[in-house]
Amino acid sequence: MDFKILATTFGMIFLAELGDKTQIATMCFAAESDSRIAVFIGSAAALVLSSLIGVLCGGFVSRLVSPEHIKLGAGALFMLLGLWMLVPYGK
Repeated sequence: MDFKILATTFGMIFLAELGDKTQIATMCFAAESDSRIAVFIGSAAALVLSSLIGVLCGGFVSRLVSPEHIKLGAGALFMLLGLWMLVPYGK
């Protein structure tokens, strides 16, 4: 196992997940629930499953597209989504 990749992945995903809607939703569920361990297990399982889907999709896409093109595409997509979020609705 490559521990450098493990540590880098952990650090980036941990920082990306702080304060996002998933964490806020988990806090709301925990605040409303008497079984915080069930909330923890449910949210942890959901994150693990979504990460598995991401790894499987990334492995499949990397067979068709070079990693450089994937990085460029992901960066462009993030910028487009960020710009889209700045556009006001309804006016």
